[in-house]
Amino acid sequence: MKNAAGSIKKMDKAGLAFILPAVVIVVLLLLYPIISSIFYSFTSKNLIKSDYRFIGLDNFIFVLTSPAFYKAFINSVIWTTTSIAGQLVFGFLGALALNKIPRFSGFFRVLLIIPWAFPAIVIAFSWKWVFNDVYGFLPNLLTQIGITQTNINFLADAHFVFLAVVFINIWFGTPLFMVNILSALKTIPKEQYEAALMDGASPWQSFLNITLRHIRGVIGLLVVLRTIWVFNNFDLLFLITGGGPSDLTTTLPIYAYHAGWGLKQLGVASAITILLLFFLLVVCFAYFKLLNRWEREDR
Repeated sequence: MKNAAGSIKKMDKAGLAFILPAVVIVVLLLLYPIISSIFYSFTSKNLIKSDYRFIGLDNFIFVLTSPAFYKAFINSVIWTTTSIAGQLVFGFLGALALNKIPRFSGFFRVLLIIPWAFPAIVIAFSWKWVFNDVYGFLPNLLTQIGITQTNINFLADAHFVFLAVVFINIWFGTPLFMVNILSALKTIPKEQYEAALMDGASPWQSFLNITLRHIRGVIGLLVVLRTIWVFNNFDLLFLITGGGPSDLTTTLPIYAYHAGWGLKQLGVASAITILLLFFLLVVCFAYFKLLNRWEREDR
């Protein structure tokens, strides 16, 4: 017994030694930025000046009374909801199609996941070339076939820029939904469809009560993760438009960047990020409440 207890203690120490580096990295990369942002949000911290002072809620009051903040917030909500809705719809349709293909499904799966493999900078500059009104492929094509009289700069035109960047984000994020939903579809027992067919269920009833019921947990988790990712997304949108034209594509992360690195007001930028974090926590709490209810219904 003593030898067993000693072995367990040694294993505990070894396990602690293995996870300690990961814990240290998490603390440095996660907790420190959060704590420092919370601290600086209550100060007059400026990137140019070395000294700063505690100013309480002044940064939050300034942000919450700024029309630019609400414009960026609305842009973020529209950007996130439309992007995720498009990614979900096309990813779901792609997964259903691939699930019905008996041959070469692996080839098509690899082909359709290509957008997800590219880094953001490659995607941004590739689509900027496609949409460019001088040498871009799409504006010249539309002019040549007579749809438009002159080349349209989709990324500078106020009527098209938001639709263009949402389209790019849908194109980029659809493969993630498609692959994960396809994996969930593969786990559904075929016997359930056979039993439903024998009971006289229609294809639509089988889809609602079998297909959708089995994969809704995966879809819900994907929506949660993509909501956090897209709402916080900075690189893709910033590389494509920089938040323009006229702040039409300025989301909260870009707004915080301009406040922190453009105006050098780190305290204000920290307050924006804390408000963004709070909003995402509320949204994720609502998501997980729904997911927990689905889990209880499936039991």
